[in-house]
Amino acid sequence: MSDPQPLILVPGLSCDAALWRAQVDGLADVAAITIADTLQDDSIAAMATRLLDAAPERFAIAGLSMGGYVAMEVCRRAPERVTRLALLDTNARADNAEQVALRRFAIRTARERGYETVIRGSVGQLVHPQADPAVVEAVVTMALRVGLDTYEAQQTAIIGRIDSLPALADVTMPALVLVGAEDLLTPPYYAEEMAEAIPGATLVKVPRCGHMATMEQPEAVNHALRGWLSA
Repeated sequence: MSDPQPLILVPGLSCDAALWRAQVDGLADVAAITIADTLQDDSIAAMATRLLDAAPERFAIAGLSMGGYVAMEVCRRAPERVTRLALLDTNARADNAEQVALRRFAIRTARERGYETVIRGSVGQLVHPQADPAVVEAVVTMALRVGLDTYEAQQTAIIGRIDSLPALADVTMPALVLVGAEDLLTPPYYAEEMAEAIPGATLVKVPRCGHMATMEQPEAVNHALRGWLSA
């Protein structure tokens, strides 16, 4: 059996290492996993720089939601260092004006009415309607642990991100694009678009799953990642 390969997992908005707990446990035999630090910066570029500074010379990378934006930035900056790319429940396009306005409104509402109010009000968009209540509460607890200041910085980073779609045609490493079939935040058509843009990409739609695929359907996600790691 070959040695586990370096794998960097990149959390999404208001997420920490708990987002990937099932993957860290379930893929330990095939991957030497580290979790990227996305909690200190207010731009995707700065997050990518921090990740690259801490990363081994060569590594696979998987990012969910905002983590996907970071992963795409890493691939643009250092494609020679990335052995594999996985994009989960994410979107290659930049925000349009309406999306920017909604993010700014969410920040303002969190400041004025309370961060927990915003998180609990939005969790219905994050998980499948029939998700395990324990998963729902774990998502909320994780976001509250990350905190309002980081939420605002990360929303600012997302607002300022560039359009990554044109650069996906240059991706040459094995690529996986995965999405929850009922993801409301980044619906499957975004995944289809990315998979079509990346030469040879594998597209996986996870049934009965919303935006938080790694927590909602960990076994299905781990199966897809295991296949990607062996491609």
